[in-house]
Amino acid sequence: MTLAHHATPGFGLDHLPYGSFSHSSGDPSLGVRVGDVVIDLRAAAKAGLVPAECDAPNLNRLLAAAPATWSQTRTAVKELVERSTDAAGLIAPLEAATLHLPIDVADYVDFYSSESHATNVGMMFRPDSPPLLPNWKHLPVGYHGRAGTIVVSGTPISRPQGQRREPGGGVGFGPSNKLDVELEMAVVLGNPTQLGEAVPIEHAADHIFGIGLLNDWSARDIQAWEYVPLGPFLGKSFATTLSAWITPMPALEAFRVSGPAQDPAPLPYLAAGGPWAFDLELDVALSTEAMRNAGVPAATIATANFRDMYWTMAQQLAHMTVNGATVRPGDVYASGTISGPEPGTFGSLLELTWNGRDAIELPDGTSRTFLEAGDEVVLSGRGRAAGTTLELGRAAGTIIG
Repeated sequence: MTLAHHATPGFGLDHLPYGSFSHSSGDPSLGVRVGDVVIDLRAAAKAGLVPAECDAPNLNRLLAAAPATWSQTRTAVKELVERSTDAAGLIAPLEAATLHLPIDVADYVDFYSSESHATNVGMMFRPDSPPLLPNWKHLPVGYHGRAGTIVVSGTPISRPQGQRREPGGGVGFGPSNKLDVELEMAVVLGNPTQLGEAVPIEHAADHIFGIGLLNDWSARDIQAWEYVPLGPFLGKSFATTLSAWITPMPALEAFRVSGPAQDPAPLPYLAAGGPWAFDLELDVALSTEAMRNAGVPAATIATANFRDMYWTMAQQLAHMTVNGATVRPGDVYASGTISGPEPGTFGSLLELTWNGRDAIELPDGTSRTFLEAGDEVVLSGRGRAAGTTLELGRAAGTIIG
């Protein structure tokens, strides 16, 4: 049998997501997931079965190449899966593999591109003003985050400390009391540009390699005190969880759709030349330590769809580089919290509990407004179209302290 017999629904030949893995005492290798196994692309490259750019510990060497090399690699991997047998010595069982961060992250930007999320936040914190600020529908709002604190799915998350406004009006210091989750999608970039070179929106596909689920952990009390006048800082920079598996853009074509209508019409440099939204169903699941110890399944606390984002990844890239900022291999930017229009589709506890006002009841009889020690959050997602199912690599983390 060929390697194709390992394929499973969601992780078949039409997907082939990339990651970094190791097994036994070996060094990390670039790999591709097929069902319940990982194909060692580093070994395959040494054998001349895939392009030389795959002889690497992660995606960065491939990201540095041109899109034509990305396409050649995907074609070569498909042929390898369809023709090679397990005897080729190129696979490792997924359960025995140690998964690493799939890229060395160069720069990290986080956007704020869900109209529902931005409206909810505005209603909570500016109740006497319009919920959306005047610039929001004219440009994709974003901020630069901390690339060095992006961690791979499964990494434990330590509760951050910082300054916060106390209930009596004073300023205190200590661990965050409002630790939150944000359901987001990461966009991974390659094919570098020169300083001063913008990426026109019609060339976005030349630089967007793929996507992966991302959790932008947020300390809401720290964030609320510090973010005026310059924006998020310590309340966001302590940890960001990225899926171990990056789904390449060709795998998403079956799920490409038109996004929400934009009014007013974007300026010409943001006018998208085609659909750049993706019909991907997303879930946020939460379990307490007691639930896991008792064998109680995690509770799905929110569902959303990536297609609902107001600003697309192509528009975000065009705006991010319009001033001449570079694209580097391994750059990552995040979509911003993905929230739908209904309460059950909100992608953060801030919205789901309306800043702690309305607790979420869990199956073990406990409740949550924000995250507590031992809580595990798992982001998952999938696409379904014309008999095709694609399963995104999950993004999971457990709170310490």
